[in-house]
Amino acid sequence: MRMIHTVRPDGVIAVDDLLFVKGAPTTAGSRILEGFEPLFSAEAVERLEKAGYPVAGISAVGEFGLDLLGEFSYQGPTLEGTRLVGAAASLVADGSVEGALNVDLNGTPRRAAAVSGVVFIKPTYGTVSRYGIIPCACSGEQVGVTARDTATAAKLLSAISGHDEKDGTSLPAEHYDYSDAGEIKGLHVCVIRELLDAASEEMRDLAEQAVQELKAAGAAVDTVSFPLVSQAATAWQILMSAETCNNISRYDGVKFGHRAASYSNIDELYINSRTEGMNLLTKAVILYGSDVLSRDRYLNCYDRSLRVRRIVAEETAKLLKDYNLILTPPCSGRDYHEYPIAEAFDRVAEEGVFSAIPNLIGIPAIVVNGIQFMAASLQENTLLSAARAVKEGSAR
Repeated sequence: MRMIHTVRPDGVIAVDDLLFVKGAPTTAGSRILEGFEPLFSAEAVERLEKAGYPVAGISAVGEFGLDLLGEFSYQGPTLEGTRLVGAAASLVADGSVEGALNVDLNGTPRRAAAVSGVVFIKPTYGTVSRYGIIPCACSGEQVGVTARDTATAAKLLSAISGHDEKDGTSLPAEHYDYSDAGEIKGLHVCVIRELLDAASEEMRDLAEQAVQELKAAGAAVDTVSFPLVSQAATAWQILMSAETCNNISRYDGVKFGHRAASYSNIDELYINSRTEGMNLLTKAVILYGSDVLSRDRYLNCYDRSLRVRRIVAEETAKLLKDYNLILTPPCSGRDYHEYPIAEAFDRVAEEGVFSAIPNLIGIPAIVVNGIQFMAASLQENTLLSAARAVKEGSAR
């Protein structure tokens, strides 16, 4: 199932089931929020509609966006044949909608864009309001847009960006104008060797094709070592799980969503509702988050991960002083299939090595033609321009 609820038959935007759309069911792909309908729309949704992009409907996501491609949504996975795909990216790819609003928590919309051959851009943290999303990891999740081309992505991102006083993480600039018309000649791009080596042969080939297109457009490309990628992934897994554990504690079967039919006291109400309403991956994230926040583990896990975040930010900033862009695969491969949920926590952690850095330190990233670019904060126009060059070059 791709669209779990139609909002307007003439709508042109799909909205992840992680963002509020007034009057439409919003469940975060989880039974625990079954029947919940928000009383207002997310700020990003309202801004898109005011800009003339009505919402077509709600696209399916994995429970709280914690899985790889939405495979463990309460509504079921989105499949093309036997292959797993992202619901929103699939809708964009086949022209059902013009674009989509997505929440990037674990790189899921970037992965989905790579699988379906569309564009996804995750902007700098704080440039797009998080007001009206179902939160998990507030320090790193960000609203982004999926589109078939970079020009449309730039228009949609321009429409939703800018300061929002309702969001305490919002940056002060009132508006951002995005464009994919920048000059490629003279750009310096680096490819991270560790991520290239960890990807499949298909992903390495896609990266090499992108390198050739960039060189043909006048960019210089080097391969560099950045061994902190594995530490960044581990740190984000710890921080994301800890923050998710705290945020999901509000779902208890009392005020809204699923409530267990059988319980004899308040503790049983909480336990039975959560047991029935959440899947094994969500429970694993909660338990892991509780563990890293515990008295015996806080300093060695959570506090140390915050220190790693600072180090990764500093080292990435040094790298981006020498290079305009970082090029990497966004995922290990593009051929995903259904698998047992008992394997999900480890699989998501393994894939996180490709997607963690932008979430961990808040820098922007874009996926196009199956490859990923990262850039320094507020350099979305450079990302969009490079992505346009790669996409246009591959079309020749």
